[in-house]
Amino acid sequence: MAAPDNTKTNQRDRMSSEPTADQQKENKSDRELARQIRRAIVQDKSLSTYAHNVKIIAQGGMVTLKGPVKSDQEKQTIESKAAEVAGSPDKIKSELQVSDKSSNQ
Repeated sequence: MAAPDNTKTNQRDRMSSEPTADQQKENKSDRELARQIRRAIVQDKSLSTYAHNVKIIAQGGMVTLKGPVKSDQEKQTIESKAAEVAGSPDKIKSELQVSDKSSNQ
């Protein structure tokens, strides 16, 4: 089994004007929101390693989710968990992508 390679995704994220995890480091409430979402995702053992490692960026109470997941179901589960923790689906921007590569996980 090949190791996950997110190089292209990481390069795209660095070049984009989209929010990054570095931008939330000064806001304690945003860090806490991201931490709570991460905990909810990681505690769900039905999710893949890819899902457990999605990027969660909280900024001003809004949450951006980025990264590959293995299925549409997994994408919906993560979005739902994030919305539940954040208090509303309107606070979630999903950039999760169903990846063919992640089907091996």
